[in-house]
Amino acid sequence: MSKITITGIVLAKNVFHPHAIDSTGRKVKAINLSRLRLTKYLHRSERIIVAMVACASAHHWDRLYQLLGHEVRLISPQFVKSNDRNDARAICEAAQRPDMHFVPIKTVEQQAVMSLHRVREMLIGQRRRQ
Repeated sequence: MSKITITGIVLAKNVFHPHAIDSTGRKVKAINLSRLRLTKYLHRSERIIVAMVACASAHHWDRLYQLLGHEVRLISPQFVKSNDRNDARAICEAAQRPDMHFVPIKTVEQQAVMSLHRVREMLIGQRRRQ
């Protein structure tokens, strides 16, 4: 069995679709896992690159996977459409590109400030409509 180097994960509510490839880009594993099983799977695995599409929850998973010792790469949603198992493969391929720009990981505090700004923008928009 080939050694896994990159795992692309499509984030979902209940079932995640990790797609693992080796250093040559060949598929090693493509499975469906629950939240808990995915965390256990990554906890048991050797250090790998975990690639995901950047969204609000991706930053949470990123921080968790970094604590487990993995390198995490968040890809901007404009570069990869993500909603099923085939997209997990596309995430792996995008993570291998040398010219790909990755989204910086946000801390909990940064995400909190961003949510405050969004709420403020929404309140200003509602006030203008009145």
